[in-house]
Amino acid sequence: MRVLIVEDDPDLSRLVRDGLGEQRIEAVIAPTFAAGRDAALNGTHDVIVLDIMLPGGSGLGLCTQLRQLGIATPILMLTARSAIDDLVRGLESGADDYLTKPFAFRELLARIHALARRQPRLEPSLRLVADLEVDLRSHHVTRGGTPIELTGKEFSLLEFFVQHSGEVVDRAAITSHVWDDNHDPFTNVLEVLVRRLRRKIDDAYTPRLIHTVRGAGYRFGP
Repeated sequence: MRVLIVEDDPDLSRLVRDGLGEQRIEAVIAPTFAAGRDAALNGTHDVIVLDIMLPGGSGLGLCTQLRQLGIATPILMLTARSAIDDLVRGLESGADDYLTKPFAFRELLARIHALARRQPRLEPSLRLVADLEVDLRSHHVTRGGTPIELTGKEFSLLEFFVQHSGEVVDRAAITSHVWDDNHDPFTNVLEVLVRRLRRKIDDAYTPRLIHTVRGAGYRFGP
């Protein structure tokens, strides 16, 4: 199981992470609104533990954003606030459960297990790499807030790069995704398509995202 903890208190985050680790549950810590949003959109988690008071924004607002962007991962709101109005606001923002501080770790663990047992969730549609935003469902692409028009093949190539961000991918894997298994990966068609995509999403922006790895293929990411 993998849990995302969006919490700015480093001592509490470490205690929860270490406690979950003892239960063989991997915990990823995000200490701010922006870090939590990025981790939720670009990672795969079984449960998100989300504090309401965060540097850079409200956990309630982040919960609402994630739901609007198609993130259906179960969310447990974790907060020092205990008023009924805060509980209602948390659930109305899209949270699945609510736990107030201080709490017993055993109760947190039980609630995480209960949320993780729910039906499989949809994968997020919006992917972020640096200032590039790619919506895999609507095919809407922006960089630095500027909309970018792509052809079908260009988007298919970008989709593959985004899904394998940070990895070195070889020509055969790319051509199989963009075309099919029978396409010859050693023709120059792929280089032409990569150059076209670079002109649209890279040439006028920093940092560059498409990197050629000589003798191996390509790597996508800052």
